[in-house]
Amino acid sequence: MTGPGRDRPGSASDAAAPADCPVDAGPAATARAAESSALATLVTASAAGDATAFAELYDRTSSRVYGMVLRVLRDRGFAEETTQEVYLQVWRAADTFDAARGSALSWLLTLAHRRAVDRVRSEQSSSDRDAAYEARNHLGTFDEVSEEVTRRFERQSVIDCLDVLTDTQRESVALAYYGGRTYREVAADLGVALPTVKTRIRDGLARLRGCLGVA
Repeated sequence: MTGPGRDRPGSASDAAAPADCPVDAGPAATARAAESSALATLVTASAAGDATAFAELYDRTSSRVYGMVLRVLRDRGFAEETTQEVYLQVWRAADTFDAARGSALSWLLTLAHRRAVDRVRSEQSSSDRDAAYEARNHLGTFDEVSEEVTRRFERQSVIDCLDVLTDTQRESVALAYYGGRTYREVAADLGVALPTVKTRIRDGLARLRGCLGVA
């Protein structure tokens, strides 16, 4: 006799089920395993130069890679740039992926973490160089000019000398020395590159020294 009651838990048909499809794995584990296999396939295809596979790999994983990078850098702009650098590295070095050593996602996140840490170190090194540069040039040069202004010229003389600067020089000098901003902050405020700001301020101070008669 057959019927719905014959295939209930404890029947012979269920006894064999765990051997073929583990019931304790669950749908989440099954989905993770399927995704891991798919990502590994996409990385392998990317290593062979398959741009379509690489695009799909990016679409499937970029949000998680970006999240990892952002947690390290805590700056969205830097995180976006670093994420792009990670995928450029993936495109160039996809053939180094070894599925026997871990999943494709773990490999990607490891690359992302290393790249983010490198970016932190690079930014810190750059900040240290800027601080050293400003310590050597910023305060010393400004103090020399400002002391001379205070000693030898009245307010109108200062205004006249500021007029010899170009608009961009005057704006940069004013932000740095009267607004109390660092060179990096001036560059951010004006939306220009840091070397450009340094050049403007250096040339502006040279003009001020010439106008004020500072040797």
